[in-house]
Amino acid sequence: MKNLKHIVLLSGIFFTFLSCSNDKETPSNPGTVTNPVEGNPANTTYKPAFIGQTRTNGVQTNTAFEAKIITSALTSPWGVKSLPDGRLLVTQKAGTMRIVTTAGVVSAPITGIPAVNAGGQGGLLGLCLDPEFASNRMIYWVFSEATGGGNNTAVAKGKLSADEKTIEGATIIYRAKPANASTLHYGGRILFDKTGNLVVSTGERSVLETRPLAQSLTSGLGKVVRITKEGQPASGNPTFSQAGALPELYSYGHRNPQGLALHPVSGEIWLSEHGPRGGDEINRLKAGANYGWPTITYGIEYSGEKIGAGIQQQDGMEQPVYYWDPVVSPSGMTFYSGNRVPEWQNNLFIGALSGMHIVRLAIENNKVVGEERLLVSENQRFRDITQGNDGALYAVTDGGRLYKIDKK
Repeated sequence: MKNLKHIVLLSGIFFTFLSCSNDKETPSNPGTVTNPVEGNPANTTYKPAFIGQTRTNGVQTNTAFEAKIITSALTSPWGVKSLPDGRLLVTQKAGTMRIVTTAGVVSAPITGIPAVNAGGQGGLLGLCLDPEFASNRMIYWVFSEATGGGNNTAVAKGKLSADEKTIEGATIIYRAKPANASTLHYGGRILFDKTGNLVVSTGERSVLETRPLAQSLTSGLGKVVRITKEGQPASGNPTFSQAGALPELYSYGHRNPQGLALHPVSGEIWLSEHGPRGGDEINRLKAGANYGWPTITYGIEYSGEKIGAGIQQQDGMEQPVYYWDPVVSPSGMTFYSGNRVPEWQNNLFIGALSGMHIVRLAIENNKVVGEERLLVSENQRFRDITQGNDGALYAVTDGGRLYKIDKK
């Protein structure tokens, strides 16, 4: 097991932030203020809507912490969640699940999972455990499903067998339609909200013919949907005036949202979203809200051309809490609710793919007030991150590693 020590010394410059919600929380000191972490030129000359929406102050953790590689034996892991006993359940892109102990022992592949289309950005994607997993052993996951009409972002559920070798009774409970031949932009994260319903992110599938469907309320593409454990529209979902609006929709106007996290105090849902060339976003979700893609964006086409009218703000469309240009490619994320590293309390941690680091965002009153880049020297594409039952953070990388990140 390799030890990677990351120790930051006190420099005597501090500032105190309130926590990331308007709810009452214990104020914390997120660390030493530095210059913004992003020093490379932006792809555009677009201006942020408010101060701190991008390139905010840097911040450094003062508490000594370390990262350990638990295992390097995984194959393209995509999602990771902590089991009640502290072991980690991991999805692998090709279509298998594995259980990993905190000592690095990796189980045999778990069978019984419906076939995935692992081409392109597809495969076995995000997962979550039933809130009553300890008694019912139910798991929910997102995957790319090949059909006669193309590929879908699909949601399935099943029971982990007592011997942990197979998924019993695997059933597909939801499909984001229409299907399309594209193998890109599936979205793919899933979590339980504070009401016990499932929240799922779907992508707009990338191609120009489906891109506008992110704005269509009759399509399941480019959305966040809120459904029951049976895959039905959840009670209390927003209503829309448009005829034919899908009842499972919670928010819309998303591009390729690969991260979802529930704030530990407010219970609000936060989302990370891939932009094009520039314009990666962090959003705080509001029921029924339109997050703008592709009408507004802080990015441009990969060719360098503007997207649509080239605008970044429009009435009736939400602004991101934070955005990056150039991109970091934000994927899975989690809020830290532990107490072992005090500066991290209620901070948001995000796996960065092209950025090849873990993003730490300090948040005050729903605005980002500090950004830190962790594990930069590892040169890994960080795909997902979660908090374990022991209070440590666990992160997986496309290269097959599982890290434990905790106080030294």
